[in-house]
Amino acid sequence: MGFIVILILFGILLLLAEILLVPGVGVAGVLGLLSLIGSCVYAFNVFGMATGTIVVAVNVILVVGLTVYVLRAKTWRKFTLDTNIESRALPDNDQVLAVGDTGRTTTRLAPVGRARFRTGEYEVKALEGMIAPGIDVEVALIEDNKVIVKPVEKDF
Repeated sequence: MGFIVILILFGILLLLAEILLVPGVGVAGVLGLLSLIGSCVYAFNVFGMATGTIVVAVNVILVVGLTVYVLRAKTWRKFTLDTNIESRALPDNDQVLAVGDTGRTTTRLAPVGRARFRTGEYEVKALEGMIAPGIDVEVALIEDNKVIVKPVEKDF
């Protein structure tokens, strides 16, 4: 009798894995169904008609209960991502950067980081190599909302 219970639990776990972890008709779903069918066949062959019928009824009740549980809307809310991305590459104001504007890096550019300019802080990319934080930079190029900077060359 313990073998039948193990087959049923294994089948239900595989069906749950198929539904929640690896959706689609795959190996886990087929093995889960085979495990449930195997528990019914084993119960009929070893324990007789009465026990086999009970095992079939239990399997049907478990599969219907699992289906109802999965189809409820609350079940899927646990698995959905509820966060919204509010950030933008450049702000929506009229004060955008232009080639030649200068600023200072606030993080290391390896090659992407952040730099503060007169109009705010932006995500920028180093033209070449890495740039340490706190270095004065100049906007070298703006293409497709990507700000590319280079270190400011100081005249002595």
